[in-house]
Formats: sequence, structure tokens, C-alpha cells
Amino acid sequence: MRLLLIWLINTIALFVLPLILKSVQIDSFTTALVAALVLGLINTLIRPILIFLTFPVTVLTLGLFILVVNGLMFWAASDLVQGFQVAGFYSAVLGALLYSVISWLLSAIFIRK
Repeated sequence: MRLLLIWLINTIALFVLPLILKSVQIDSFTTALVAALVLGLINTLIRPILIFLTFPVTVLTLGLFILVVNGLMFWAASDLVQGFQVAGFYSAVLGALLYSVISWLLSAIFIRK
């Protein structure tokens, strides 16, 4: 049940994102559901490998390279999901950052520990 609630919160965050950032577009709520699922899978399966492989660069940049990795994951999800468009790399980095903040805020409001 908790996993479905988190998926719904991430979907809502992704659906709200184009209202804040015009360079990110989502066609429908169904597209947002699929994109949130793909983002979750990418972040679960691929992101840890990239974090491990880019660890030296991350240390050199004092952790700021993680923003680049997050942007790449967000951009990759937009390439995989039809109806989810991101204008470019910088839009992907900013979109990933805003998506994380919105998801965190919604989770803090709706999920009680």
C-alpha cells in the first residue's frame, strides 16, 4: 500500500512539474503514471551503478556531479516514455531537482511515520 502511495505522490509531482517548468511537458495523467514508474525503475536499477562508476568525479566536485547523474536519469526517462518531453540537458537537471523537491514536500505532507 505504501509503495502505491509513493508512486501516486511521484506521479502528482511529475504532473505538476510542467506548471513550474515550461521546458518539461507531459501529455496526460496516464503518461505521468508511466513516467513515474519508469523513473522509479531507472533510479532503482541504473542510478546506483552510475553513482558507483562516477564516484571519483563526484568526490572532485564535492557531490555536485550527482545533479548531472540525476538529470541524465530524468532525460533518459523522457526518451523512454511517449508523451513525456524534456527540452534539453539543463532542463532535465532542473526538472529532476524540482521533481525531487516536489516529491519530498508531498511525501512530508501525506506520508506519516
